[in-house]
Amino acid sequence: MKLTLTKKYAIKLYLIIFFIVQIIGLQFLKNSPEFVESFYSKGLFIWISKLMRYTLGWIPFSVGDVFYTIFILYSIRWFFINFKRIYKDTKKWLLDVLSSVSVLFFAFHFFWGFNYYRIPLQESLNLKKEYSNEALITFTKSMIVKSNKLHEKLSKNQDTISIKLPYSVKEVYDKAILGYDNLAKIHPEFSYSPQCVKSSLFSLPLTYMGFSGYVNPFTNEAQVDDLIPKTKLPTTTCHEIAHQVGYAGENEANFIGFLATINNDDDYFKYCGYTFALRYALSDLFKRVPKVVYCDIIVDMKPGIIKQFQEYNEFWKKYENPLEPLLKSSYDSYLKANNQNAGIVSYSQVVSLMVNYSFEIKKFK
Repeated sequence: MKLTLTKKYAIKLYLIIFFIVQIIGLQFLKNSPEFVESFYSKGLFIWISKLMRYTLGWIPFSVGDVFYTIFILYSIRWFFINFKRIYKDTKKWLLDVLSSVSVLFFAFHFFWGFNYYRIPLQESLNLKKEYSNEALITFTKSMIVKSNKLHEKLSKNQDTISIKLPYSVKEVYDKAILGYDNLAKIHPEFSYSPQCVKSSLFSLPLTYMGFSGYVNPFTNEAQVDDLIPKTKLPTTTCHEIAHQVGYAGENEANFIGFLATINNDDDYFKYCGYTFALRYALSDLFKRVPKVVYCDIIVDMKPGIIKQFQEYNEFWKKYENPLEPLLKSSYDSYLKANNQNAGIVSYSQVVSLMVNYSFEIKKFK
């Protein structure tokens, strides 16, 4: 039975009203993280995410990327066909657009996005937010010691070479799960199953955009840019898995990804995890302490580790383009609109979690 024009108009109008209700509701959720945590993140979302991963995990390609491709092509076609309606039939044109946005807005939050409003991980782990320069220095030195030892072991005492990961991309995805299995013994809230990690069909565009991966909020698939340096794959994969299990904050996903790699039984994963933490710690240290102090600390690093970091920088420089800053600025706005007040800077706020965790819960020395 076909809907009459009047009924279609009414449905679209109701959807727009529902859109307004959703926006107001999010303001309530911003002030009710305990409700989101108990009802959604540790309740409904667990079942939704598992169902999505069981349903799509066995498919070898990214269903979410295919969905995005179809959606983008359809949207372009729709706007092309309906372009003249913008000024000839503005009211109905807006009804079509806003009602569609309302549906997508709801789907985004229902399937994943409400996790942006849960209790911050720093609070749920009872960690402080602030940390002293002395604590940061101690943590950085411990990361250097850990990284040096693993570099020495993996390079067979060849101090000047950068470590190469001997695994295929698929093997990295499979091994990442083992780290989460070990981590779940310490923190059950980070348990992960079933697996649903895939290489993004958009890996090349993602690289030009300056991103290593993302989680599709509509399909709960972890999408990894498989063009990035191999030694970045373990931490990137574990970062995206952290998003899959419901931790939306970028600093939180970085932190959980770090824990999952260093708790892996594989030394290559451990090395990737410790050097990942070391890079963030060094970047923060450079901003906070006198240059002479910074130089005294980095002099203890193996030349091969420094070379590894230089290779990362060279990789990203190859893909620099005029659009990258604009795209990152858009992503920064997206994060801020979704309760991440620090925006893209939130990635680097992982240092606070790592430093305080190392002193208050577990020693990494």
